[in-house]
Amino acid sequence: MLSDENREALKGVSTATLSTALFKRGLNNQFVQNVRPIDAGKPNMVGEAFTLRYIPAREDLNPITVFQDRGHPQRKAVEDCPAGAVLVIDSRKDPTAASAGAILVSRLMVRGVAGVVTDGGFRDSPEIADLSIPAYHNRPSAPTNLTKHQAIDINVPIGCGDAPVFPGDVMVGDGEGVIVIPAHLVDEITAEAVEMTCFEDFVAEKVLEGRSILGLYPATEEATRTEFASWRKGRGR
Repeated sequence: MLSDENREALKGVSTATLSTALFKRGLNNQFVQNVRPIDAGKPNMVGEAFTLRYIPAREDLNPITVFQDRGHPQRKAVEDCPAGAVLVIDSRKDPTAASAGAILVSRLMVRGVAGVVTDGGFRDSPEIADLSIPAYHNRPSAPTNLTKHQAIDINVPIGCGDAPVFPGDVMVGDGEGVIVIPAHLVDEITAEAVEMTCFEDFVAEKVLEGRSILGLYPATEEATRTEFASWRKGRGR
């Protein structure tokens, strides 16, 4: 389970840094491909994955009347996704039909859901951009998902933008995109990413002061390591 401490810590690290930490452990496919924030200015999204899976629509099983069913997987996912979680949608990497729109995303927001991600698209993207909930998609898509997608399962393992997502994995989104941290690695990945972020902040400051990266990044010189320790102490990090 994602602790409050890890949730707050992950709000301060980038998906790029997390990618490096995961790469060191042989995990190369955790970044959700071709998915971008609707509003890149929002704070980091952090939460455990709650999933929704679409398959290609079969017309006789997917008329518009399916939405009258209170147990319809799309509607059920919106109402069942826990507060603090991230709804992650497998839309088969197809943004030509909408995974959801502003009304459903608004419902997620007022229920306290931490974010929503699809490897397809959202309709009403200007309205979604104005909401406080972070939302990530491939690109805007106006047509209803009934033309392409059929909601079939909730909270099962899925693929989203070629990344494997298991329920309970931790999703982190920033201004660049979304990454998936396997649940059993969250503690160690978070700790390493926080350390990496601290050092990279030090390096960035020194580079902007005119310092060469040689001996600094990576810190191959003892003088750099000593200076970093002093810098860190002075900033309480």
